[in-house]
Amino acid sequence: MTETSARDRIVRAAAALLAEGGRAAVSTRAVSRAAGVQAPTIYRQFGDLRGLLDAAASYGFAAHLHAQAAHEPADDPVDDLRRGWDMHVGFGVANPAFHTLMYGDPRPGARPTAARVAADIFRQLVVRVAEAGRLRVDVDRAAEMVHAASCGVTLTLIQGGDPGLSVATREAVVTAICADSPAARAVRPPDRPVRHAVALRAALPQLAGDLTPAERALLAEWLDRLAGADRQA
Repeated sequence: MTETSARDRIVRAAAALLAEGGRAAVSTRAVSRAAGVQAPTIYRQFGDLRGLLDAAASYGFAAHLHAQAAHEPADDPVDDLRRGWDMHVGFGVANPAFHTLMYGDPRPGARPTAARVAADIFRQLVVRVAEAGRLRVDVDRAAEMVHAASCGVTLTLIQGGDPGLSVATREAVVTAICADSPAARAVRPPDRPVRHAVALRAALPQLAGDLTPAERALLAEWLDRLAGADRQA
């Protein structure tokens, strides 16, 4: 058995145990028996049980993302952001052991791999909203708001919260960070200049060939200052 195949078997076994019995079911002995390996192989591959749990959670989340990969992006980037929220919450409610492993045991300065992937997905969705000129705040702030709120809602629903909480919270966050309605886009609200600054900041990497490094850095500084004006208000 190669090291690669052994690692795959261990991760799959741990993920199956996690889905069936929760975190308590994932012990070195149980995984060794299910994967057909010796305990030293697990420690050599993952360092410790926490490393194995991180890999198992990442595997489960990656499988869910693969199942969702066939969806084409929506014409409206805000609708895509909504769908990303629903996908994230839906995964957590359907797989509470994976979600609580990703978010239920926070450590300062450390974030499980699957949680980092989820945060990156939200950021990509928010960048699309920014590029459309529809983001009221800067990309990083908006992505953090969406990720944090969706995680909190999911943990609440896992504990038996009101199922309508997800949509209500999602729409509150969308309203806070996006210029979403046709009426809001038709008028010139006070945040219109901020949204233009955010949009240009999101598109700045595409201008790499038209500006010198010094010019890009200076423009990025100006745009970040404009986009962050709401924080200082």
